[in-house]
Amino acid sequence: MDTTTLLREALQSIRGNRMRTLLTMLGIVIGVGAVIVLVALGNGARRQIEASINSLGTNVIMIMPGSTTRGGANQGLGSLNSLTVHDAEQIEREATLLSALSPVVVTHSQVIGGESNWSTRVYGVSTDYFTIRDWDASSGEPFDDADVRASRKVALLGAIVAKSLFADADPVGAQIRIGHVPFTVVGVLRPKGQNAGGADEDDIVLIPYTTAQSRLSGDVSIGHILASTRSPSQFPAAQEEIAGILREAHRLNVAGTEDDFLMRDQTQIVRAVTSTTRTMSALLAAIASISLLVGGIGIMNIMLVSVTERTREIGIRRATGARARDVLAQFLVESVALSVVGGLVGLVCGCVGAALLGRVTGWRVATPLSAVLIAVGFSAAVGVFFGLYPARKAAALDPIEALRYE
Repeated sequence: MDTTTLLREALQSIRGNRMRTLLTMLGIVIGVGAVIVLVALGNGARRQIEASINSLGTNVIMIMPGSTTRGGANQGLGSLNSLTVHDAEQIEREATLLSALSPVVVTHSQVIGGESNWSTRVYGVSTDYFTIRDWDASSGEPFDDADVRASRKVALLGAIVAKSLFADADPVGAQIRIGHVPFTVVGVLRPKGQNAGGADEDDIVLIPYTTAQSRLSGDVSIGHILASTRSPSQFPAAQEEIAGILREAHRLNVAGTEDDFLMRDQTQIVRAVTSTTRTMSALLAAIASISLLVGGIGIMNIMLVSVTERTREIGIRRATGARARDVLAQFLVESVALSVVGGLVGLVCGCVGAALLGRVTGWRVATPLSAVLIAVGFSAAVGVFFGLYPARKAAALDPIEALRYE
């Protein structure tokens, strides 16, 4: 019996009892749909987290102060105040693998502008900060090197700060006060949204780091140093180079002396986050796959019922020359057809469901092609696995006994 005839007879058998066919496929439809929705949500979450991490900048290395211990208690990261502008300048002079570098002076202050005020983070940075963070202004212009050298009182407002202080008006050229110090707004930063840690990137004010040190913080230490390489492959060598420069500057060359600073790069964060999200996506998909197994059991039961109902038909076929393998192939094709059709319907339902869920909740969803192929392929495999036993049972029927069956 050729393949075309097998498929035609399988489809005729499926159409012969539509209600039972729909009920049989329901488990497969639910299983495939659930797998697609959960994988789409997991993949979308991973991409959103990666995009959030990438918003930190391109090829970024963050150099942070170390920790100190008081009374036997470790005070935590950043408690040592070990980084200075001189460290940043020395790294910039001596490092050969960095494309940009910026010291970052971090303060928190009340900002007053127009008839409103807003409490926010104020970062003192150099002009390289805009390159490292891949950040530009949506209106106005970022300050330049001359502003940094002259410690000018100019400021760039994050989108949230600009809206909170000036509503829908363009604040470029307006006067604000950070603490008690007057500043001129030279631009508004392009919106970035939340970062991977949940902090709002738009709730910020950027000023020259020289101005931040002389007018706001009054401290020679800095919060951290941001640096970037030309490619992520240079991270290990660049970090080793930076560590050597800082250890020399901090006189830590004695063997066994621990670093008083810490370095982090994006690859470590991305690796940890993507590993976690992949694990969660795989776990969710595995849970959803249980529905496919339940659907497969349903197909097996229905096919067994079909074998019983069609015993005389099987006997007639065998008596008119059909071989046992022809009967086996017929029932196996029917089982696989049920699974594949159910898988395709489940695929459509899953994609539509994921899109609707993303639109209603605002979550990001992304259905990878691999998930589509795996879900449909797995549904076909379920049809083969659970359809094999009924098909073999049909093929093993004795033709004479089958003809006598009532």
